[in-house]
Amino acid sequence: MKHLLKMMDLSTEEIIEILNLADQLKYEQKHGIEHHHLKGKTLGMIFAKASTRTRVSFEVGMYQLGGHPLFLSSHDLQIGRGEPVQDTARVLSRYLDGIMIRTFDQEEVESLVKYGTIPIINGLTDLAHPCQILADLMTIREYKNSFEGLKMCFIGDGNNMMNSLIVGCLKVGMAVSVACPEGYHPAQMVLDFAAQYPCFELTDDPKQAVKDADVVITDVWASMGQEGEAERRRKAFAGYQINKELMALAKPDAMVQHCLPAHRGEEITEEILEAHANEIFDEAENRLHAQKAVLVKLLGDNK
Repeated sequence: MKHLLKMMDLSTEEIIEILNLADQLKYEQKHGIEHHHLKGKTLGMIFAKASTRTRVSFEVGMYQLGGHPLFLSSHDLQIGRGEPVQDTARVLSRYLDGIMIRTFDQEEVESLVKYGTIPIINGLTDLAHPCQILADLMTIREYKNSFEGLKMCFIGDGNNMMNSLIVGCLKVGMAVSVACPEGYHPAQMVLDFAAQYPCFELTDDPKQAVKDADVVITDVWASMGQEGEAERRRKAFAGYQINKELMALAKPDAMVQHCLPAHRGEEITEEILEAHANEIFDEAENRLHAQKAVLVKLLGDNK
């Protein structure tokens, strides 16, 4: 593991190793045990998209690991004024020990890897959100103790969350069922990957997808950069809301996850979000611990 670009690049063993380390770091942090594995290391954090959880969790994580994070807005960097990605990658590689980037185009992340010489972490692109999915898997295992025999259902847009959840959940042995309207399917490369798993299902019927699910996950219908499509998407996703009626078809002890921010009353009702708030905000907290594990794996001296 040299970089974290998308879930498809990780083996099952690497995913489990990250989750095990995340559990250990969470335990140590909760018990006041210092773990300065990245003392003297620096992480540049490039943001082309707004962020709450990604920025705060990475900054706090680097601090807790004894390293130093640098917030780099694309509006302040020369990359925002036309400097080629390859030049930025070469320069930052000479200053930093690693880069986390949160942007739109997956190709921009891949270019940093191609031209840089330090570990690159995808903090989110329109294609993939691996850091979030590692936190989701960590939370699912905390609540369910194991992935064995579990069914994950995602209802909503075939966006970066659905793309990454399909891959991550299948790789750890979960059955996966996703529901989305025609025209809003996940990426073809993800569907090609999932086709080798008989436990994968893609449907346009949320009721069919959620049946007997152990974990129900959703996300906003219009992601960043899609605000102009919000009204059209609201119409397309009518009937795809996570609500009391839909949850009645899942297992009685089903948990709910949402990567946040949530549009209460759209993709999920206030009632369901609040009923599962502990799970959802544990999920948000676990961004910190899962990402610290990734940082140690990539930037640590014994990586």
